[in-house]
Amino acid sequence: MLDRNNTALILIDIQGKLASLMHDREHLYRQLRILIQGAQALNLPIVWLEQYPRGLGPTVPEVAELLPGQQPLSKTCFSACALPDFAAQLRQSRRRQLLLAGIETHICVYQTACDLLHRGFPVQVVTDAVSSRTLENKRIALERLKTAGAELTSVEMCLFEMLRDARDPVFKTIAGLVK
Repeated sequence: MLDRNNTALILIDIQGKLASLMHDREHLYRQLRILIQGAQALNLPIVWLEQYPRGLGPTVPEVAELLPGQQPLSKTCFSACALPDFAAQLRQSRRRQLLLAGIETHICVYQTACDLLHRGFPVQVVTDAVSSRTLENKRIALERLKTAGAELTSVEMCLFEMLRDARDPVFKTIAGLVK
């Protein structure tokens, strides 16, 4: 189970030109917003990535506006693990359990998750906060991720898993987000 004192959220490439092509993008944006706000309420470190922002554009405003004062890590590699600054932020966070969300499930999310698993990190992919241009590519990626050893979760499931108790002071905030 996830422990909020040992978990970080990794946001992968939720950028304008690419994000606008995602399957069921409005649902994706809504779930990402809930996930980010829930992670912030639980004081999780958030590592924010952008794939070739000069070509794909910046992170969509629906997501970027929730991360004031934070700068995304720019990459051209599909796996974030090939980016030295990503490894440095992970080390700095001192978190071992990683939640992955973003796009595209079958490319950057998949390759990042597999590399993190290979490095010994427990990885959970937030299935309702990832997407691909086609539902079929998302489905194939989730199947392969599960086979590779990643766990699958949902926004609500992971937030309440880290919350653990309705008496927690953050409970009302989390409950309000998922309504």
